[in-house]
Amino acid sequence: MQPVLSVRGVGKTYGSGHRALESVDLDIHRGEIFALLGPNGAGKTTLISIICGIVNPSSGTILVDGHDAIRDAREARSRIGLVPQELSMDMFSTVWATVTFSRGLFGKSPDRAYCEQVLRDLSLFDKKDTPVRMLSGGMKRRVLIAKALAHEPQILFLDEPTAGVDVSLRRDMWRLIGSLRERGTTIILTTHYIEEAEEMADRVGVIDKGQLLLVEQKDALMKKLGKREMHVTLAEPLDAIPAELADWQLTLEDEGHGLLYRFDAQAERTGIPSLLRRMSDLGIGFTDLDTSKSSLEDIFVDLVERR
Repeated sequence: MQPVLSVRGVGKTYGSGHRALESVDLDIHRGEIFALLGPNGAGKTTLISIICGIVNPSSGTILVDGHDAIRDAREARSRIGLVPQELSMDMFSTVWATVTFSRGLFGKSPDRAYCEQVLRDLSLFDKKDTPVRMLSGGMKRRVLIAKALAHEPQILFLDEPTAGVDVSLRRDMWRLIGSLRERGTTIILTTHYIEEAEEMADRVGVIDKGQLLLVEQKDALMKKLGKREMHVTLAEPLDAIPAELADWQLTLEDEGHGLLYRFDAQAERTGIPSLLRRMSDLGIGFTDLDTSKSSLEDIFVDLVERR
């Protein structure tokens, strides 16, 4: 099946010589939620800005639902909704005027029922006649989302959508994203709240210093790169880890009251049974065992630090 968004060899070098993007290749499938993760300055916003026609690429091609984003920019852009990090609206217009104007800007005929539903979904309908400047920061963020959805885009970009917003908006927005995805909208987001990506995304891309390090199904990534940890609560504290336990590369924690063992859950042998037997042979007792798996954040931090 043809991807709804295809990026090939897209790079960006500014006049100063700074290379913000290094030949990015990326395909986004129709109807998926794709999370693009990376530290500040990694190139996330630059890539989104190029796809949305805000920044010109230095190289490469972009197809949006089959339309060339450079040669057929208007058709390509009409299929995209963008919620930027910065608040960029006419602060003296009402909420209703802002949303309906954005719809008309992309050549869509008026549809009062659709615009009303978008505002209701974002808990904005009772503010529809209020000037944007009189709204709280969280409400202004909701208006940005409504504005991006006004022309019924096939692809919705969310650039750090929940940074600095209240818990209520975050909950409302993810509920809306779930409903949009059910309707077939493709959603691409960047976020610092990695737990949101872990919960919502189908696939994850990690970008750093302008290079796309990997693109992977979220579940497959966590299986392939995720590690598990076993925390052992000791019956008696240890001053140091005995030399006889060196093979397991343990870490002493909690002021000697616990041991941490990291292992690969996918390996044929985890080393746990032999570790517990050796501890028993040495007379090291324990009162509790607890295992946990790496989160997407652990994997992300590890990838970037290794780079």
